[in-house]
Amino acid sequence: MSLLRWLYLALAIWGAIHPMYYFVTYMQETGTGLSGLIDAWYVNNSTTGLTWDLTIAAIALTVFVISETVMRKNWIALLAVPATFCIGVSCGLPLYLFLRGGPVRAR
Repeated sequence: MSLLRWLYLALAIWGAIHPMYYFVTYMQETGTGLSGLIDAWYVNNSTTGLTWDLTIAAIALTVFVISETVMRKNWIALLAVPATFCIGVSCGLPLYLFLRGGPVRAR
């Protein structure tokens, strides 16, 4: 496995753990759970803009992942879609690049 693929995997792991630390910490501190976290994403125009920025990026990544996966028949790469929406683009994108880096499947 190439150094670049190892880097993508490391970024996917970092992109899963680091943001999740802050999400979980926030939910524990406020005691509001997931609904409180989602409310915080819309607390002002700055966070609302960032939320929409990431949402649009997640949708674009999902369209790309699905189209590339169908074309390459690398079905395991579809794992990047739930990773994107359950964790974030910071995990989904590098995870897809890691999974895509394998050999191209025969059609």
